[in-house]
Amino acid sequence: MAAMEEVLDVYHWPYNPKEPRVCMDEQPVQFVKEVRVASNDIKSNRQVYDNEYERNGTGNVFMFVEPWKGWRNVNVTERRTALDWAKQIRELVDVHFPDAEKIHLIMDNLNTHNTSSLYQAFPPEKARRIARNLDIHYTPKHGSWLNMAEIELSVLTNQCLDRRIPDRPTMIEEIDAWQSERNLQEATTNWTFNIQRARFKMKSTYPKIDDQTIAQN
Repeated sequence: MAAMEEVLDVYHWPYNPKEPRVCMDEQPVQFVKEVRVASNDIKSNRQVYDNEYERNGTGNVFMFVEPWKGWRNVNVTERRTALDWAKQIRELVDVHFPDAEKIHLIMDNLNTHNTSSLYQAFPPEKARRIARNLDIHYTPKHGSWLNMAEIELSVLTNQCLDRRIPDRPTMIEEIDAWQSERNLQEATTNWTFNIQRARFKMKSTYPKIDDQTIAQN
């Protein structure tokens, strides 16, 4: 409950461009090559793909989104190690928000998603500098629905990754085009769920505290 309420509290802060709130999530992807060239169906005027395909390796998609500004940045990497995450965070701090006084980062608590990963990737003075720019807020266990980057990943999947993509360079090209168009639209997320609604709808999951316990405290 505490982690959920913390994230919901952050979501309803007044907008402050000096302290951007950035949601981060990642998901694995698989590259799939066609075995045969697609043909045109005369009746439907659509391309028809063969059921047979060839697996062509895997990758990982890192999604960063500032929902209140309508900005997102997506990167496709070969792996999803602590070093990969650390490099993404360095880019977030030094490239995308170099003038921010503090970046409030909302994400799940995957084992690579912590500042110790920065020390695996960079000298300690650089790792500490990057870490000082972050205020991390973790979503609760089984609470990934609280992460607005997961919503954006779903949009990306439905609009861009809903077909066979043969390799990483092609996926990068496709995602870059999608990202540019989406950022041009400044597509934002209207998040309405707040702490008061959470306490009402999920009251059965909160600890039961009786009047006697309250009096003793």
